[in-house]
Amino acid sequence: MAYEVAAPKYVRLAQTLQGRIEDGTYPPGSRVPSENQLVQAFGMSRPTVVRALELLKRDGWLESRQGFGTIVRGRPEVAERKAQRGREVLDRQEDQASVRLVDVRQVSVPRRVASLLGVQKETRVLVRRLLVEVDGEPVELSSSYFPADLVEGTDLADSALLAEGLRAHLEARKKVRFDHVTERVSARLPSREEADLLALPDGEPILSVLVIACDVSGQVLQVTDVALPADRQELQDTYRLD
Repeated sequence: MAYEVAAPKYVRLAQTLQGRIEDGTYPPGSRVPSENQLVQAFGMSRPTVVRALELLKRDGWLESRQGFGTIVRGRPEVAERKAQRGREVLDRQEDQASVRLVDVRQVSVPRRVASLLGVQKETRVLVRRLLVEVDGEPVELSSSYFPADLVEGTDLADSALLAEGLRAHLEARKKVRFDHVTERVSARLPSREEADLLALPDGEPILSVLVIACDVSGQVLQVTDVALPADRQELQDTYRLD
């Protein structure tokens, strides 16, 4: 069984502020609200606000300038690299030789996806699941979840392969526009179905990347849970030591 633990308050606040930087609410070069303003706006303690700001400074989203306060630096290079996974998910063509469509059906929305899509638990949503293989070995399982109103009028529920990526298909059929992606990375145990498709032994963990694709208003259009066998991935980041 996979257990889900709520992120600490300071992490959730940092994620909210990061989202506002990404959607342009706090543009590069602007000053974020003061600690007092954030305490009042979010109803959190000052230590929680301070930890959230320090986390965003550490990751390159913010910087302190003497006499000016806390300034938005913009989207750091590391975040740009991590977002490539989201772009791959949204733009991948299903008719590639390395990609296999393994499942298309209505399911009860997983708990970790429900709140992101803004739907109630047990709501029926469409899942479209792709298995990516390299040299015959499964290296990625992408499960994309869509609310019912977004599926209507598209070919997402069909078992036929899409000639274009998910983003291109939805933008053409539903006249929506994808604006930004947020990714949440965690480790968890796979479901039995995930373990079977990825050919994992019992008890082998996976890396889970939740790719949350939104329009410019922040409305979530699609959530994709990318399951990666931990023993078949090589992750590398380069960062500056201040």
